[in-house]
Amino acid sequence: MLSLFSIFYYILAFVVYVLAIPYLLFKSRSSKYKVAIPSKFFLKNNPKFEKSGVWFHSCSMGETKAIKPLIEEYINEANVSVITNTGFEEANKITKNSRYLPFEIFLPFWVNKQKVLVVMEAELWYMLFLCAKSKGTKTFLINARISDKSFASYKRFSFFYKKIFKHIDKVFAQSDIDKKRLEELGALNVEVIGNIKLAQLPKVKNDFVKPDTCVITAGSTHEKEEELILNAYKKEHGKLIIVPRHPERFDKVDSLIKEFIKDKNISYQKYSKKEDFESDIILVDKMGILNDIFSISDVVILGGAFEKIGGHNPIEPAFFGCKIISGKNIFNQKPLFECVSNYYLIDNENLGDYLDKIDNLEKPVLTKAGSLEPIIKEINGWI
Repeated sequence: MLSLFSIFYYILAFVVYVLAIPYLLFKSRSSKYKVAIPSKFFLKNNPKFEKSGVWFHSCSMGETKAIKPLIEEYINEANVSVITNTGFEEANKITKNSRYLPFEIFLPFWVNKQKVLVVMEAELWYMLFLCAKSKGTKTFLINARISDKSFASYKRFSFFYKKIFKHIDKVFAQSDIDKKRLEELGALNVEVIGNIKLAQLPKVKNDFVKPDTCVITAGSTHEKEEELILNAYKKEHGKLIIVPRHPERFDKVDSLIKEFIKDKNISYQKYSKKEDFESDIILVDKMGILNDIFSISDVVILGGAFEKIGGHNPIEPAFFGCKIISGKNIFNQKPLFECVSNYYLIDNENLGDYLDKIDNLEKPVLTKAGSLEPIIKEINGWI
């Protein structure tokens, strides 16, 4: 029988949904959302899973990549749901049995019984866990973490998170401090196993030939960061490879670079037009090859932290021995940076100074690793 809280929550979610319909219809006209919004909010081409198996849920591309070994472990009975476009694209590479997770008001009718539900990191959707448990599914939260920045806001709504954790059978946390914070929020049966993003190390798909000069890669950059990096760059630093985080920004970054090199003795190319690294500046307008580029890089300027984005994963460049320079806004990636020694978090205005002293920077070292074995053991106990 549903609790009064569950009924109230569903009614509130329904009201929010109805009010948001005009906005959703408007946003769905964008090429970025023309598949995702109809799938998540109108169930277009988004049927429930046909089979009862091991259901994996993650948010975006990075989280989906991290659980790829788990999905492949149970590939014959794996169901995968995601939130973002890039997450869906990544999930589809692993299995065609992938879906966008519908908005919560649809979940009571969309969710069917699974043997196990495995949810990645901070995807704490109340109706997801409630519906799964009500159908007799075992529920696990993996790679769980509570960042310093978000802990205060979590605590303000601790009454709500207690209701979510009531429907989670086991939590696999990244660290002891995460365990303590999760338990304060009501999590039960918490086990610390480290960060599973370190359980699988990056692999090279394309063996690029390293240029015979210093290679600086600006990886996963966001709005305003490319301009900052270009203004700090000098030709004598070496080659600069820019890899924007989002493909819809490729054209804008292309225009930005063309404007920057005017009246300068700096050569430039788009990777899609010429697939090599001969020019001084290369815009990589192609997805899925960032690790391959890290493998030939000497220095990585890691985006997402010079603006208040939260940073990006330092594990991949650290694995390839790239010297890492990033901004100070790493609040979403702090647990991963704690797994690396020797990196440089700098103020934006100091980027040029650090590029001037590249030779004096130290290479990073990976110091911590997580394990998938406890998760696999737990899943195997219920299938």
